[in-house]
Amino acid sequence: MTDLIPQFGSTIYTLASFVVALAVIVTVHEYGHYIIGRLSGIRAEVFSVGFGPRLVSRRDRRGTLWQIAALPLGGYVRFLGDANAASAGTGHKVDPALLRQTLTGAPLWARFATLLAGPVFNFILSILIFGGFALFQGLPTQQVEVGEISPAPPGIVNQLQPGDLITGIGGQKVESWADISAAVDTLPIAPQQDWQVLRDGLEITVTGPDPMPARISGVAPRSAAADAGLMAGDVVIGIDDQPITRFTQMRDMVEAAQGNPLALQVWRPDSGVANYTLIPKEQDLPAADGGYEKRWLIGVTGGESFFAPAMRRAGPIEALWLGIGQTWQIIAGSITGLWAMITGQIGSCNLGGAISIAESTGQAASAGGASFLWWIAVLSAAIGFLNLLPIPVLDGGHLMFYAWEAVTGRPPSDRALNLLTAIGMAAVLSLMIFGLTNDLFCP
Repeated sequence: MTDLIPQFGSTIYTLASFVVALAVIVTVHEYGHYIIGRLSGIRAEVFSVGFGPRLVSRRDRRGTLWQIAALPLGGYVRFLGDANAASAGTGHKVDPALLRQTLTGAPLWARFATLLAGPVFNFILSILIFGGFALFQGLPTQQVEVGEISPAPPGIVNQLQPGDLITGIGGQKVESWADISAAVDTLPIAPQQDWQVLRDGLEITVTGPDPMPARISGVAPRSAAADAGLMAGDVVIGIDDQPITRFTQMRDMVEAAQGNPLALQVWRPDSGVANYTLIPKEQDLPAADGGYEKRWLIGVTGGESFFAPAMRRAGPIEALWLGIGQTWQIIAGSITGLWAMITGQIGSCNLGGAISIAESTGQAASAGGASFLWWIAVLSAAIGFLNLLPIPVLDGGHLMFYAWEAVTGRPPSDRALNLLTAIGMAAVLSLMIFGLTNDLFCP
């Protein structure tokens, strides 16, 4: 029985992390509907975080009831006259004088803006978080300058110092950070390399680590590495008793294993060497030719050496553009991934459900606050995109109806609305069940 206690604690932590992330994303989404609706002249009767019985509530001076409900798995805004929390149809008779304050009685532009605002606010949340990381963490300097030095396994000599300007490595000239990455292809695989640096006005050669050691910089949620407990900062020093010096060696050995278990020897700065057994997972990844290819992965990123670039402060506009770019990458990746799944380019197991999202959220939270915040930004952008799909019961479905009304001059008939809504609900439920099935049965 005592063996179940850590597992139970981990499950509670995962669920709590998932609930917090979902609450943040849904609250921002619904606030987008609320505030744009209010500015458009549409009255909100209830703003609820969660569903079910009311726990805490307060009514503001505009008459909106703000509440926290018992089931924290979402939220909603109910506008004046709505039949339900999904703002579907008219729930009760409204004084004709107040019809303009309902969602159904508002002008088309107001309805369109109010529904569109939910996904847009999700995108804004992602942009602000990604941009905030660039703003507060900074960006690498244009000069190839050494910043913070990281711990390295015993036996690796690192004579580089903060403030050194790197001018070469292994006799190859370095003028940009990209030059260091390019030099890896021609450098011999060895724990140490000769670095040419400018220090105190003098150009000297010092001994430093390989520019691309098998040092983990990130662990993908729900990956083999995450399941095994690997962390950012870990250094893989051996696989199946073969010494590992460079990240590309690890990548090649993972691919060669073809899904068979691998025994990793890992050095961790605060605890030394430990052994882990990982089973690579086959995944569909974008190929250079624009298609997809299957590769065996353990779910780590890395290749960063035992020093960080010197950082510079990013300006607000630059950080904002970086946030927009990162958010667009997630949206574009969602579009291409969904299309690839529909057309059969990649397997259907790439679509996960609530369990996989919850597990990924828990693993991101376990990796630290920054990782958790970054994951919230990723989820927010993805959820914003999914809500724009033209499926009735989603925001995109409502927008599709409004587009029809704009073109034809009249809304769809009640019969058509009821039929399409039923089809949309069946599609959403089928998608949820399909995702949960993948969570339970896909490798």
